[in-house]
Amino acid sequence: MNNSARMQELITLKTIAETLNHSSSLNPMLQNVLGQLLDLTGLTSGWIFLMDTSHEYEFVADRNLPPALTYRDKQPMKCGNCWCVDKYWGGRLHNAVNILNCKRLEDAEEQRTADTGGITHHATVPLRSAERSYGLMNVAAPGKNHFTDSELALLQSVALQIGGALERIRLFEAERRRALLFSKAGEFGGELAKMAAGAGTRLCLVADRVTRLIGETFAGWPVAALFEPEDDSYTLRSLYAGSSLSREDLAADGQLLTLLMKSTAANRPVRASAAELAELRRVTGDNGTRLKAAFAVTVPSWCQQPAVLIIGCGGKEEEAAQVDAVVIEAVAEHITVTLERVKLEEQQRLLTRLEERNRLARDLHDSVSQLLFSLSLTAKGVEGMLTGENDGPAAAAVRDMRQLSQTALQEMRSLIKQLRPTGLEAGLLAALQEYGAMLRLEVRTEMEGVSQLPSLVEETLWRIGQEALNNVVKHAGAGTADIKLRLLPDRAALRIADQGRGGALERPVTGDTHYGLANMRHRAELLGGSCTIASSPENGTVVEAIIPLNRFSR
Repeated sequence: MNNSARMQELITLKTIAETLNHSSSLNPMLQNVLGQLLDLTGLTSGWIFLMDTSHEYEFVADRNLPPALTYRDKQPMKCGNCWCVDKYWGGRLHNAVNILNCKRLEDAEEQRTADTGGITHHATVPLRSAERSYGLMNVAAPGKNHFTDSELALLQSVALQIGGALERIRLFEAERRRALLFSKAGEFGGELAKMAAGAGTRLCLVADRVTRLIGETFAGWPVAALFEPEDDSYTLRSLYAGSSLSREDLAADGQLLTLLMKSTAANRPVRASAAELAELRRVTGDNGTRLKAAFAVTVPSWCQQPAVLIIGCGGKEEEAAQVDAVVIEAVAEHITVTLERVKLEEQQRLLTRLEERNRLARDLHDSVSQLLFSLSLTAKGVEGMLTGENDGPAAAAVRDMRQLSQTALQEMRSLIKQLRPTGLEAGLLAALQEYGAMLRLEVRTEMEGVSQLPSLVEETLWRIGQEALNNVVKHAGAGTADIKLRLLPDRAALRIADQGRGGALERPVTGDTHYGLANMRHRAELLGGSCTIASSPENGTVVEAIIPLNRFSR
């Protein structure tokens, strides 16, 4: 290489380096660099493709394309594959390639669509930075079918410069995206806290709020779906897709269920595979224009299994997906913290109500109960004074008064016992057995496991068992009930069964019954548990309450 050629090569590299260093917008930068390269090397035509890992390419820059490649708004450059693209995706393009005949131009000649401008071949140069590949650059000139080693070396050097600039822009865009998404995550956390304050503790009550808020806050996340555990599977409870919210009790299966199960086994967001993403597109009605990636992450539910939140992302770049995964994990933490806080607040309200019941029970015992007892004793004394020769209507009235006062006293003691359960010192089963005896109900008990129940759990199971025994007397028409308490390391299960009339859930029921059943379920759900009621004329009624223990101190 003579000094003049060497100087021209250095000028080319210096000019391109200056352009790359002063550019931050991708497409204009590539367009300018391509033009400078052609002007400085004497070549006439060039074009650049950027590639991604999903075997898709984007036509981002061009200069002086022949008419055969520009007709119909450059459609030949925007679709279809060619030999250089196939080599790139096949991993066989590592350095500048001396000459490749252009398949796009050959197709144009065969179809006689337009003039090729005398270009038949081009040099292909991969755009790389370290171990990362971004795409490829093609350059050509009419009648040129050979590039010297020095020309290829120059093209390789320029390509490395472009690759370094692409890496810089990639890192800058990733950081800018990260900052924007984390800012949005902060907004999401604040709005979620406001919205959840009046939503109660049932996940299904906040599901719509969560998915809608995600979709409205993060413009680049077109899909948010919340799946709630049900039996051994998951059911879609809320879906926000595009700009609309829908609620469908759709059971997850196939690839979607696989994604949900994988997320529960991981402690981080799990990215959907191609097959799982395709299934999510089918469920959400997306034709592939919005969803480019998706992540599944667990959030709390009121069952023993966590719920799963799936967020679909619109960015197809690998860097964007990695940034999204980090922010999605932060969003899941916001949801977790908010729901846990709401649950703790609800438990505090429950404790406040229990304290108020205890205070009311003490007041009733110290005032009304004592007055009724005094009234009963006074009536008994007066009755004794009127008995005998003075026995008459007055004595009968006093006798009725004494009986009524004794009945009222018994009812008051029953009410006090309901407000403040006594006898839990001897254990839950003993207290329920004693309560059943007060209702003239034979209660048979069975216990499995040995563990000390947290006071709040014991109080909740007592209330549920109390309501269930009341229903046995009021609705089942049975004289006996079987109670089994199972104490496992992670949960407590209370089962109350009778052989009564059953079918109460199938027959018209009173408002009190509705309230009682709902109250039992609500009490269990407040502690993260569940309460199920099964009733049939053949098998009677079975109430089973399950409370997880891993969140309570003994």
